[in-house]
Amino acid sequence: MTSQVSSPAEHADEADETGETLLGGQRRPAGDKEVRRLDRVIIRFAGDSGDGMQLTGDRFTSETASFGNDLSTLPNFPAEIRAPAGTLPGVSSFQLHFADHDILTPGDAPNVLVAMNPAALKANIGDVPRGGEIIVNTDEFAKRAMAKVGYDASPLEDGSLDGYNVHPVPLTTLTIEALKEFGLSRKEAERSKNMFALGLLSWMYHRPTEGTEKFLRAKFAKKPEIAEANVAAFRAGWNFGETTEDFAVSYEVAPAATAFPTGTYRNISGNLALSYGLVAASQQADLPLYLGSYPITPASDILHELSKHKNFGVRTFQAEDEIAGIGAALGAAFGGSLAVTTTSGPGVALKSETIGLAVSLELPLLIVDIQRGGPSTGLPTKTEQADLLQAMYGRNGEAPVPIVAPKTPADCFDAALEAARIALTYRTPVFLLSDGYLANGSEPWRIPDVDELPDLRVQFASGPNHTTEDGAEVFWPYKRDPQTLARPWALPGTPGLEHRIGGIEKQDGTGNISYDPANHDFMVRVRQAKVDGIEVPDLEVDDPDGARTLVLGWGSTYGPITAAVRRIRKDGGRIAQAHLRHLNPFPRNLGEVLKRYDNVVVPEMNLGQLAGLIRARFLVDAQSYNQVNGMPFKAEQLATVLKEAIND
Repeated sequence: MTSQVSSPAEHADEADETGETLLGGQRRPAGDKEVRRLDRVIIRFAGDSGDGMQLTGDRFTSETASFGNDLSTLPNFPAEIRAPAGTLPGVSSFQLHFADHDILTPGDAPNVLVAMNPAALKANIGDVPRGGEIIVNTDEFAKRAMAKVGYDASPLEDGSLDGYNVHPVPLTTLTIEALKEFGLSRKEAERSKNMFALGLLSWMYHRPTEGTEKFLRAKFAKKPEIAEANVAAFRAGWNFGETTEDFAVSYEVAPAATAFPTGTYRNISGNLALSYGLVAASQQADLPLYLGSYPITPASDILHELSKHKNFGVRTFQAEDEIAGIGAALGAAFGGSLAVTTTSGPGVALKSETIGLAVSLELPLLIVDIQRGGPSTGLPTKTEQADLLQAMYGRNGEAPVPIVAPKTPADCFDAALEAARIALTYRTPVFLLSDGYLANGSEPWRIPDVDELPDLRVQFASGPNHTTEDGAEVFWPYKRDPQTLARPWALPGTPGLEHRIGGIEKQDGTGNISYDPANHDFMVRVRQAKVDGIEVPDLEVDDPDGARTLVLGWGSTYGPITAAVRRIRKDGGRIAQAHLRHLNPFPRNLGEVLKRYDNVVVPEMNLGQLAGLIRARFLVDAQSYNQVNGMPFKAEQLATVLKEAIND
């Protein structure tokens, strides 16, 4: 998922003088088989969690990105490192939607399902529309394997798949046969069957091949015989598609030549984009980046990625637990670093006391919460948006914290920069609420020029800032900027700037311990006023036709909501759309926007957390539409709900 490409328009097909067509760098003889042009395709790879479906999907995605298609992905895998083989809970899948135009979601239903075993078929067949293509690894359909998932008879023979275009392929047998010359054991050879499947799909959809072969040789550089075996399996899958009579048609999806502005693009996942955003923020702030973290799904990839960037002044600390991770990060903030801690919902609960301490100390700290299904350990590898109220209120006392939420995988980069801007400008901890869908999903991202990035540099306190009644010049750690209400950031060890820190309430100005009731009331209100006064852009509303119904979303619901809105408008319906990036404070014009519409619908992957906040804050009868099944919304599902709201 690291392919870098130029503008997609530069990857249009070319024909040379031999009559052959160059499709994204792959030569295909003209006229050998029928080639049909499609505008978009949704493919789902599915198998055991040990079958390499995530790797297969990643490679197909990388080649699709390098070809210049717009794309969106949805990895879906068990929480266990190695779930029970051949069982429904052990099925791992990877869905990819790619097109010759701009798209917003991984797609509602796959056009093509690659099922590596009976469990993969049974777990996913319900999502495949009639007429869809199903490629089945027939070698795995033994009686025992089928009985394990409840098949009394083979679905390949009992007529239950008659409504689909089924391609029975003995993937395991063909892979073993193709790798005979390598002297591998049967078990070792079988592991390459995912590469055979990848080669077949690459032939079917004219994907480039050079990048995958280069990747395999690099991945297995220390075991060149394994690398060449995987390359051979990949080529065998390609050749099988080219020569077998069962695949009489291949498909072409042209690059998305008009979907993107001109620039240099790469495919990027949400966690990777967020990591790059944090590095960019530290460079723009001219501050070292410090990550204090404890591994937790689905946030761990940020720790893994940032650990690779010591050359940018990044220091990563894998702590013994969540509390130690945020404690170290807060210490780094006190020491003058751009400090970050990453976690998911269960970790936020453990970090809550230290977040409250950061509120009291008024130091910049980024708390990155990659939300997942809960409560407790919940569904570690599934997505949810159910930490909003925890981020808003999940601390003792009045401890307000700004909240920023990205809307797409690529937008995680910009959201990280925005969270850093708020934290550094206002001297406050900031929540960045992503989720598993954004973290693991991917899409094309235009790499920005450095001069497009915001200037985040800050001024540290350098000397006394207050004159006492007796004329002495002293340093007051809680003397505030009149515009932002931010207190000065004083680096420890700076002569004359010594001051007290701790969790006990502080006296206004001096920072000394204070139990005075009036002072506590004042400090609580000032901390709230600081957050309320954060400058955020007004909410933009997409309403081309003067609609009566507004759909309001936040976070990762952006893609499904926008796709649903497009469907409704294409059918002649009138609907407005707005999406919140800033959840605390809300944009100043949010109340005025909400009151312009007769109906407000708020789709969320929780039981109505934003809707409840909207109703309480603005006294608007917002309609909540909720889903908590661990999966993102489907566009058709939302379109149906929104049509009903329009007709009310």
